[in-house]
Amino acid sequence: MARPRQFDEQNAVTAATELFWRRGYHATSVRDLGDELKLTPSSLYRTFTDKHTLFLRALDHYRDTESTQAHRRLDASDRPVREVLREWMLWLVTSPAAGESGRGCFVINTATELGTTDAQVQERTEAAFAVTRQALHAVLAEGRERGELSTDLDIDGAVESLFTTVLGLRVRERAGHGLERLTTAIDLAIRALGDEPAQPA
Repeated sequence: MARPRQFDEQNAVTAATELFWRRGYHATSVRDLGDELKLTPSSLYRTFTDKHTLFLRALDHYRDTESTQAHRRLDASDRPVREVLREWMLWLVTSPAAGESGRGCFVINTATELGTTDAQVQERTEAAFAVTRQALHAVLAEGRERGELSTDLDIDGAVESLFTTVLGLRVRERAGHGLERLTTAIDLAIRALGDEPAQPA
């Protein structure tokens, strides 16, 4: 009979996510993972096959968590869309997770480190980016439908502009740029959506 595992596999994935997020893929060795997860190399390989497979699971874990928070924070059902967008972008660069040691966003860090050299990783980073774009599109469409944004607003173009701003914010946050400067960029991105349409008398 096989021996029962003496650890929680999901907790191990969470711990691996934290380590990969702090150090990156290449700078994290199997020994580092074993120390962090308190597993011998043989146990680690038996459970996760290899470092790359564990990294993919860590990336999936982060994406699930990030997507849930993004959908919650971009819910504009009962608040003005400009307010929702501004608060979300500020949260991206001020949340405890983002600000810890300037580690930025795990997905963006991964896309920057591995680029297009790893098809499985690229598939996941692009999927994560697509989720963000879709959430932004939904917020802007709702704002236009409610009359908070101009009917002439190019939503697809605005999504790409805001998404590019978000990527830049996450990189600048990791580089240690001050909140005042990042807030200036955020406010300019919001103003680029245009003036709020005048309400009928």
